[in-house]
Amino acid sequence: MRLTADLWVSADLTRLRLAEIAVYVVAKGDPTAGAVIVKSATLDGRARAFQRSFDLTSGARVWVVLAEGPEAEVDAMLRRQRDRDRDLWLIEVEDRQGRTLLEEPGLSE
Repeated sequence: MRLTADLWVSADLTRLRLAEIAVYVVAKGDPTAGAVIVKSATLDGRARAFQRSFDLTSGARVWVVLAEGPEAEVDAMLRRQRDRDRDLWLIEVEDRQGRTLLEEPGLSE
């Protein structure tokens, strides 16, 4: 069973907040089927953006790095993505250690 985008985002926000990791919804997308991009800002001027994809070998859903580098460049790429896809959810995680919890069981499948 596949979770709706808004339910997945809600669960992810709760999980991050319980771990005392700052997280914000930057843009709300389609509540049922919008794609989700998670930006990880390490508060040192650098960032990474993750998007769900399929591993071509196993067919499993995995998180892949969509962009990485200076935060301003990652933000510019995310604005372009959002301009092209208004159904896209953008979530920003701020953590000096770069924790996103995307690899944790439950939300990664």
